[in-house]
Amino acid sequence: MADARPPATADAPIPGPGAATGFARHVEACNNALLPGGRARLLLAGQAIGWVAPGLAPGLLSALGPDGLRADAAGDLVLAEAGLLQVAAERLAAQGRLRLRGEAFDILAGPGSPSLGRIDRGALPAFGLVAAGVHVNGLVRTRATSEAPASPEGPGSGLSLWVGRRAANKQLDPGKLDQLIGGGVAAGYTPGQTLFKEGTEECSLPTELGERAVKVAELSYRMQRPEGLRRDILHCFDLMLPADWQPVPNDGEVEQFQLMPLEHAFALVRDTDEFKFNVNLVLIDLFLRHGLIDPSGEEGRRLRAGLHAPL
Repeated sequence: MADARPPATADAPIPGPGAATGFARHVEACNNALLPGGRARLLLAGQAIGWVAPGLAPGLLSALGPDGLRADAAGDLVLAEAGLLQVAAERLAAQGRLRLRGEAFDILAGPGSPSLGRIDRGALPAFGLVAAGVHVNGLVRTRATSEAPASPEGPGSGLSLWVGRRAANKQLDPGKLDQLIGGGVAAGYTPGQTLFKEGTEECSLPTELGERAVKVAELSYRMQRPEGLRRDILHCFDLMLPADWQPVPNDGEVEQFQLMPLEHAFALVRDTDEFKFNVNLVLIDLFLRHGLIDPSGEEGRRLRAGLHAPL
């Protein structure tokens, strides 16, 4: 049976502190998509799996034909079988309507759901499908908290954060600052397996260090971007690292790493757009958990609510 239909009117934005300044602007930017917002629901086996923009719906219907995809009386697009979605992605890519990336991702009905099939990663936002990613805060205890310098926001954390600079040839946000490890959860992988895979590829992380990682949060957002609607789940990990270990770029996706005091990262997120768009959310979660932003204050409560958007 299909899930409950969303209201006919667009839903409310994710709550933010009001004026889109400081940390709030990142949360609001990553939650700029209202649903349905004129999009048609994409159904598979009675489950809503995605959202198709009005401009893409005719091309999708044409690519698959009435036996593969039909519009029902309610305006939903009903897919006959999961494998057809990859067929449509390839046909639309040939027309220049989307860009394939050569990496298979699972088709998911929502967070925690089993895989319903596989599709190229590049087609996920075009069809408004849920995607999952892993983000790792690489942390180093550089000094005792009592010895850490105070900042305008309060006492220092005593922590530093390994920060990567994304390669200039990256398709998404080239040159932006990033975390120690970050990557999408490919088809057939778990978040934990992705952590080890991406850790080896991106920063030459030894297995014995990766085993120290602790999952600390699961964030979500829905964002309209040029490539389409991103409905993303972020599996966030903290990884405490020894002071004498240094990451080494391994796959060309990161130009360099730097060890940055956590308070410096705090100021960059608050005042600039130096970090990749969704990395800001992961760092805001980190700041809330470590008290750099008061989690019990009005701003902290609003930010926390905005890190868990309904998908």
